Amino acid sequence: MNEFITIDGKKIGPDFTPYIIAELSANHNGDINRAFEILEMAKRCGADAIKIQTYTQDTLTIDCDKPEFKVEGGLWDGRTLYDLYTEAHMPWEWHKPLFEKAKELGITIFSSPFDFTAVDLLEELGAPAYKIASFEAIDLPLIEYVAKTGKPMIISTGMANEEEIREAVETAKNAGCKELVVLHCVSGYPAPASDYNLATIPDMAKRFDVLTGLSDHTIDNTTAITSVALGACLIEKHVTLDRNGGGPDDSFSLEEPELKQLCDDSKTAWAATGKVNYERKESEKGNMVFRRSLYVVKDVAEGELFTHENVRSIRPGYGLAPKHLKEVIGKRAVIDITKGTALANELFC
Repeated sequence: MNEFITIDGKKIGPDFTPYIIAELSANHNGDINRAFEILEMAKRCGADAIKIQTYTQDTLTIDCDKPEFKVEGGLWDGRTLYDLYTEAHMPWEWHKPLFEKAKELGITIFSSPFDFTAVDLLEELGAPAYKIASFEAIDLPLIEYVAKTGKPMIISTGMANEEEIREAVETAKNAGCKELVVLHCVSGYPAPASDYNLATIPDMAKRFDVLTGLSDHTIDNTTAITSVALGACLIEKHVTLDRNGGGPDDSFSLEEPELKQLCDDSKTAWAATGKVNYERKESEKGNMVFRRSLYVVKDVAEGELFTHENVRSIRPGYGLAPKHLKEVIGKRAVIDITKGTALANELFC
């Protein structure tokens, strides 16, 4: 496993703050200016990258109203695939201005290609990385084609079983991919947190020898933040200007305050997770003096025995450690000692 991968100069891995991808998806709602606004919002919030999707209705499906070409249940119930993708797709002529806008803003942009022609377009635009969507994780020829670009790859694994994930990873690596992150994912829109089984993340890293992250379709940030503590080094979330905007993906996407919270809280979770460490922490050192220690709690004359009546374990912590109490009891004071004196070895014999 690589210790990290690099996308557009940014290192991604367990030793670096989580890489946050703001997924624009279909939330442009047919308006390029709305897409520009989402880029600006992602930059304001501190996202590392904005991701788009590169397909047309004709590269994904055919215009057919047979039952198997219709969505049953969920957000898009009753719609044909062709109709849905016609509405949701990002016009290809928008890609160049979106890449230019991202460069102007100083935010990384890349895409999920859904066929070879999409990869070719993105190569012309200088895409720094590629994301394979969950629904395409079984499209091994597409994975191979993308891997041959030599760019870093991210593969989502929604709906994929262990064998399918292994095939996708091996295909990418065998075709030349040297930098890969595999995302645990549940392809429900939205998906319940209880379906996520985040314990899969560290297992996935070990089982497939890859860096891991999370593509999160829950409606808040709890699942994503929790994933960081389990080793996710990359988080992808759909984002929108308005959850009630009426677009195909708006209802399960983060709005600006929530994206800002994700960017901030994921860093806090990463810092809090840290590494195994039993050493005294820098923030604790000032409080050492408030730990318990042995103190003389009544005046003791020279030669008088120490007893439980005149020596106790109390705060502050300037005296001997409480573990020495049994050794002290029954010893004699070598000098007169006043109440409130921290007990030290030179005060008894």
